[in-house]
Amino acid sequence: MAGEAPVPPPVLWAQRKEVIFLTFSVETKDPTIKIEKESVYFKGVNVPNNKAHEVTIQLHDAIIPENSSFVNKGRCIEMVLKKEKTDAAYWPSLTKDRKPHYLKIDFNKWKDEDDEDEAAGGGGGDFDIEDMLKSMGQGAGDKGGKPVFDDMESDSDDENLPDLE
Repeated sequence: MAGEAPVPPPVLWAQRKEVIFLTFSVETKDPTIKIEKESVYFKGVNVPNNKAHEVTIQLHDAIIPENSSFVNKGRCIEMVLKKEKTDAAYWPSLTKDRKPHYLKIDFNKWKDEDDEDEAAGGGGGDFDIEDMLKSMGQGAGDKGGKPVFDDMESDSDDENLPDLE
């Protein structure tokens, strides 16, 4: 497809306190990738359809290029970008400007800032519904793990239905 202008590939992103995860969802053999302090550059040709992809992402804040890395997994390119300010709050977005159309959140890797605090011991990361029900006195384990409905009275709906003819 010679002559066509390159388009941005689909990009997924997620973050943790110290790193940003980027995934370029394009199958390419020899991409050109430049990780700089305030931007990431990607250029590659999609193998199945020979479509050219190119994008420069201006990051919300600074990263450490020397401690960042990427790997070509065949169907995608995954990056781990080391944040420069690891004690700062989570970035409100990946970019400084408005969200580009090709950028989506990677919910498989996403964690909220308060989720990370809980995992570090700040508030019970293991939630058990049965323990909650027991503490509320609702019987989720009182009688062999089955709820107890002794206080329910029978009503007219409990009568047997006549046979169909």
